Amino acid sequence: MDRQIFSSRLDRLLQLMEQQRLDAYLVSVPENRFYLSGYEAEDHHIMESSGHLYITPDRRLILTDSRYEEEARREAPDFELIVYSQGLAQVLPGIFSDRAPERFGVEGHYLTYRTYREIEEVLRASKPKSAMVSVNGLAEKLRLVKEPSEIELIRASLALTEKVLLSTWERLAPGRTEKEVAWEIERGIREGGGQAVSFPPIVAGGPNAALPHAVPTDRTLKSGEPVVLDLGSKLSLYCSDMTRTWISGRPEAKIREIYRVVREAQIAGQEAVRAGVDSVAVDAAARGVIERAGYGDRFGHGLGHGVGLAVHEGPGLRRQNATIIEENMVVTVEPGIYLPGSGGVRLENMVRVTRNGCEVLNSVDLFYAW
Repeated sequence: MDRQIFSSRLDRLLQLMEQQRLDAYLVSVPENRFYLSGYEAEDHHIMESSGHLYITPDRRLILTDSRYEEEARREAPDFELIVYSQGLAQVLPGIFSDRAPERFGVEGHYLTYRTYREIEEVLRASKPKSAMVSVNGLAEKLRLVKEPSEIELIRASLALTEKVLLSTWERLAPGRTEKEVAWEIERGIREGGGQAVSFPPIVAGGPNAALPHAVPTDRTLKSGEPVVLDLGSKLSLYCSDMTRTWISGRPEAKIREIYRVVREAQIAGQEAVRAGVDSVAVDAAARGVIERAGYGDRFGHGLGHGVGLAVHEGPGLRRQNATIIEENMVVTVEPGIYLPGSGGVRLENMVRVTRNGCEVLNSVDLFYAW
């Protein structure tokens, strides 16, 4: 990727830092680290960091340990590299000795309480009157609107997901277990060149389809029942996310009804997406279809979310916390109806916001029309 992209992103981050009156900012979220520097290492879990960026108007540092030294040096050559052996707190006194920030911003939504306190103690020891400020969403705000190169990477990731779904769809049949199908999806994404699945695949049949985030089980698929298939791939660090509901044979009338309502709600949501509209209005357009059909209390989650370096990122399309939708945001539109004990239906597309509407990025339909 052109290094100029990272320089431009850093310039925009510095503008946001100035608005927040921050002298320095510590970037710890893996997707934000990559977005601003090109350093790709991921955290295995929140207790084991692969490093941090320390950014001021005149310094750009990567702070990491010896496991990632060569990777950081190669992937982020514009950053000064500082390697620690005993954790972040080991090197901060030396960094602060040059010029400790008076207002030091951190991503408090990601740091553990222990790490937060360690940083705070070092900062106070270096400059007693300094303030550590949890400033969440600074880099995430930059990531909301996708650059052209990002959109192409998202398209490629979605194309891989659709290829795997088509292959899996052809082999779906009563008698197969949810776990079998989920593994087929995951294996297909890996063998197709994906770095990983963007989240563990959901394969949920019959009553399990009433669980929006069901975990695949040994239950077998049965004729006439809905099977929710929710899957996504991670390719070149960018994610995709799509859902279809498969049914073998002719389902009962209630399932046909909720499928029709969900599909109408999805279309209404897509038609509401356009630059300048707020996210709550988009959610309401789809939710209204479901409510008027009498299933409003069976659609509990938001209509959609942003997708990019993370499979779930801003903006959220939901009933509160309105965000003005901007051109080249990429979001999902995924209404669902869930009937406990019976089953459920969810349908999900990814769309790119345009000036006058949206571009549906999916090329695979697999929708029923009874």
